[in-house]
This record gives sequence, C-alpha cells and structure tokens, in this order.
Amino acid sequence: MIRIMVTGADGYIGKGVVEKLLDDGQEVIAMGLNPCGLENDHLTEYVGDIFEFDFSHLKSTPDAVLHLAWRNGFAHNNISNLEDLPKHYQFIERALEAGVKRIAIMGTMHEVGYHEGAVNENTPCNPVTPYAVAKNALRQLTEALCKKHKATWQWLRGYYIVSNDGRGDSIFAKLVAAVRGGEKSFPFTSGKNKYDFLPYDEFCRLVVAAVEQDAVSGIINICSGKPVSLGEYIEGFIAENKLPVTLEYGRFPDRSYDSPVIYGDSSKIREIMRNVE
Repeated sequence: MIRIMVTGADGYIGKGVVEKLLDDGQEVIAMGLNPCGLENDHLTEYVGDIFEFDFSHLKSTPDAVLHLAWRNGFAHNNISNLEDLPKHYQFIERALEAGVKRIAIMGTMHEVGYHEGAVNENTPCNPVTPYAVAKNALRQLTEALCKKHKATWQWLRGYYIVSNDGRGDSIFAKLVAAVRGGEKSFPFTSGKNKYDFLPYDEFCRLVVAAVEQDAVSGIINICSGKPVSLGEYIEGFIAENKLPVTLEYGRFPDRSYDSPVIYGDSSKIREIMRNVE
C-alpha cells in the first residue's frame, strides 16, 4: 500500500482514478471542490480550494501527489489557464517542501503543438493556446523543482479520452448531449485527422499503473500508440453505442493548429504494464 494525494478527485478523470486506486488497496487523500462520491476505509477527503491547502495539517506525508486539478482545461483559449499557472507551481513547491518525494501531473498532447507522427519524451513542444502553454510551462517548472528537491517527477501526457456517459466537454460528450437533445445529425469537420484514443476506463487504469510505481519516471505517454482517423473512430463510437445520429462532414473547418496525424509513443507505458501484468 502507498499513500497518494489526488487533486481534482471530483473531476472527470479524478473520479475514475480514485476509484481504481482504492480498488487496488491504496490509501488515497482525495482533494477537490466537491466530494468525489466514494466511500472507503482507505479514503480521506479534503473539500475546498487546493491552492489554499496547508500540508502541515497532514498527519503523515503522502508517498506521492497526483495532480489532476485544472479548471477550464477543455476551454483551450481561456485565459484562466495562464492565470492559474503560478498557483499550480506554488502548490507543487509546497508539497515538495513538506517532504513529498514523487510528483505526478496530468499533461496533455496539446502541449506538443503541431507535430506529425509519434510523440516521445524528446519531441520538441511548441504550444499555441493558453491551455497548452500553461501545461508545458508547468511541466518544465515541475522538472526543475523536483530536481532541486531530489524528488521523482512523472508527467502523464494524456491524449484523447473516450466515454459514452456525456461527462466532460470532449467531442464524444458533445455528441452524446446532441443525441439526448433529440438531434439526428451532428456538424463535424472533415474527420481526416488521426489521433490517439483510449476508452475512459483504460485511460484511468494506465494512469493508476504509472502512479503506483516509481521505476519509470519523466514524461510518460498515457496512450494507445495507434493513430486512428477522427471520423473512423467516431463512426465506430456511434455504432457501438447505437446512437441515432449521423455526422455532417465538412460543416466545420479543421483547426489550423491541429496535426494531421499525432499519437503517443507507448513504449514507457507498455514497460509499466508488463511489470504490472
């Protein structure tokens, strides 16, 4: 058993991650603006603003902090992404000063910017939105902080998460919402761009596997390692979930900053999963 503090435990990814950690028998300190909705003898909750949390109130130091909390992450151009950056930095710095020896943070493929092909830990990053710029800066700052405090850092670079429950603000959530609203067609791009997709439960499973070990660190792609065109994947999603809707291809232009094909190098997460299995 290890003791893991999870921020954003009440969020889209956080709930699934906390549940999986508890299923694995880990001790979890769940932090969020709202309760995560779970009950377990190994669960302690802190409800409130994590940026105001005082680590001295803890009875013992967590083995690791998994930092998932991030407001307006789906709103890539929202200026709050940049406004909150110093607060994220200060939170991580306080955790390290309190004696935490491992920091894991949820990153994003968007920090890479325009890129064609596989993304590995050495791929240069050229972010172009406030969200991506802030995430990329936090990655660089976290690496420097952890080196200063002789702590381990893990940057869990996420790609596209797929769920059919309508939560979040992804294209899959918007599609489900449209169907629930009675829409029979869904305005769409060309659908030709190829991305790296993972079902929600599998995504959470890989995040947990990465955090439950410390042999593999640095940038870890939470990905499938397989590029699939957006149109093909969503057509499969519609068929699998029996959604009575058709895609209106070409209604929206493809975004200029989206890569024609981008996916994660899965070698590090596969190494982790081999040790788990």
